Amino acid sequence: MRRWARYGHERLYAETPGGTALGYLDLKTGRFHSDDLSNLPLLKAAINDHLASQPGAALPGAIGVAPTATCEPSSADAPPAWSDLSGARPGSAAREQAVAARAAQGRFTGFLARVFDVRTEERAWRIGADGEEAVAAQIATLGPQWRALHAVRVGKRDADIDHVVIGPAGVFTVNAKNHPHASVWVGGDTFIVNGQRVPYVRNSRHEAGRASRLLTEHAGFPVGVVGVIALVGAHRGFTVKQQPRDGAVIVVARRRLRAYLQGLPARLDAGQVDAIGDIARRSTTWR
Repeated sequence: MRRWARYGHERLYAETPGGTALGYLDLKTGRFHSDDLSNLPLLKAAINDHLASQPGAALPGAIGVAPTATCEPSSADAPPAWSDLSGARPGSAAREQAVAARAAQGRFTGFLARVFDVRTEERAWRIGADGEEAVAAQIATLGPQWRALHAVRVGKRDADIDHVVIGPAGVFTVNAKNHPHASVWVGGDTFIVNGQRVPYVRNSRHEAGRASRLLTEHAGFPVGVVGVIALVGAHRGFTVKQQPRDGAVIVVARRRLRAYLQGLPARLDAGQVDAIGDIARRSTTWR
């Protein structure tokens, strides 16, 4: 059991001994909330037993909540149906964009573009998907104590996070950048590809911040997220003179990703990893 109060809300959260989040009781409205309706009986039993074991205990802010409260959620309170994101394939969102771009340019034009390696929108999406698959292969070697999601669609405009990685070292949004025949230079927040400055660091910081807000909102406790830019290719040179400021974003070569994540100090225990992983895999968390 865990009491939480912030932003004018007061809640009592319950989870299983293994760390699976069951939901919470809103101490102001007396209503139970759970992302999975099948958890409601266990959620209510756990909270009612907890309250019954503390007779006379004050419930700050609670309005009309008795120790044996068994408020049923109305149909309006029922959580929306969610789909499990853990089965999404790496690069699937980028592949969809590549297929759409290929259809738009026509079969013959697309064939010539691929033969002569012309820089087209279809090519950019295809190379991006290849990079996501390469990064996912590294993530897959992290070990069983880590959780990973791929091609996580966020919001209503079909933006997506390449990879969300959760493990002992914390939570990370990993953005794959595939530049096969390029020279890359990084100095603080400046990221340069073949002499051209690109907004990768800014975008990664925004992506991590957005993920942190969404996960925190659904978890009911602060979930910090670090953005990682995993570089694929850069066969003409890759130099990191200085990592981006404030540690909110890290730039690392794809082949070094596993070593980097495994080398970080532990911040989450197994129960926390499972709880955040369960929240992250639900599509409603990101929509």
